[in-house]
Amino acid sequence: MERAPYAADPARSRGREFAEDRDGARGPRSEFQRDRDRIIHSIAFRRLRSKTQVFVAPDGDHYRTRLTHSIEVAQIGRVIARELGLDEDLTEALCLAHDIGHPPFGHAGEKALEEAMEHAGGYDHNAQGLRVLARLESPYPDHIGLNLTWETLEGMAKHNGPVSAANWALADIDEAFPLELGQWPSLEAQVAAVADDIAYDNHDIDDGLRAGFLDLDDLMELDFLADQFRRVEKRFPNAPRDTQLRELVRSQIGLMVNDVLEHTRAQVKGMDSEADIRSAGKRLAGFSEGLADEERRLKKFMYQRLYYHPEQIATAERAREVVAKLFVAYQQEPTSMPDDWVQRLPKGEPEQSRHIADFIAGMTDRFAIQQCRQVYGRAPEGLSNV
Repeated sequence: MERAPYAADPARSRGREFAEDRDGARGPRSEFQRDRDRIIHSIAFRRLRSKTQVFVAPDGDHYRTRLTHSIEVAQIGRVIARELGLDEDLTEALCLAHDIGHPPFGHAGEKALEEAMEHAGGYDHNAQGLRVLARLESPYPDHIGLNLTWETLEGMAKHNGPVSAANWALADIDEAFPLELGQWPSLEAQVAAVADDIAYDNHDIDDGLRAGFLDLDDLMELDFLADQFRRVEKRFPNAPRDTQLRELVRSQIGLMVNDVLEHTRAQVKGMDSEADIRSAGKRLAGFSEGLADEERRLKKFMYQRLYYHPEQIATAERAREVVAKLFVAYQQEPTSMPDDWVQRLPKGEPEQSRHIADFIAGMTDRFAIQQCRQVYGRAPEGLSNV
């Protein structure tokens, strides 16, 4: 596919926060390919395999985690980017990195850290993702962080669009390496955001069905899902029900991707540069008005039937308790953290609380449970409901 005139160009990147002298030393890759590969090889990315997506610490091997979700987002993002003539590598890097700032136990863990960090500037998983990759994950001898390009950091910072009020973690990075937070990001970043929506809208249905929290009758309450399922039944009348339901999910992804492509092409018609994308003053990559309405109804349905299911809420509360208790324990006795974290412990506040939050946020579900048992002698029962 020919590169579109409004695509991000790695040869014209705004560069990295810290100068590097590694030309040719790591193979013939573009700047955005290097970013993607640094993310894939990071410890923070590997930890996503044991962090909650929908179900806390699932016992079953077939449920999605933050890692498998991120890979699925990247697959959808690449397809859209390729068809629009965008830079696939930048899109993929943003898709793979978008959840790296999530703490253990998903939104339950985030809620606990938000409450614990209220006195120290709060906690936001999106800003934490930038903090992890730009400050905490430091495998190189000549600079802190992964030293990702401006375009990748900008795309992560503006995952949901322009930022009007940056929290302390994002503000710290923006002060050192200004990311123009008030502007819309590249089309690649916008594609990564809508790919995230497409992935979790549909794959969470798949996991909800697998866990028994959703059933076909539930799904048929949504007209556009019912229409899709009737088409699947007509095409594959003799297929087993579970196969038909998986085909429904695939069909929905295809429908959404095609809608995004058609709508986005219309939105960017006549644009000749990346600057045109940033100065448009609105989101350009996304759903058409009609599908956007349907997608909002789907999200509302998923919150009612899956995310706020009584069993989910009960499990999430137990998970929130684990994170909250760990924060209190490390505040009272910081030396109970591993030695390397104790050695780097700041002396004053709010830095000390932020350091503790960094440690907890990086934990996997499993490690957080282990640490709770180590510190308190036990962990709450029922931390997995599937």
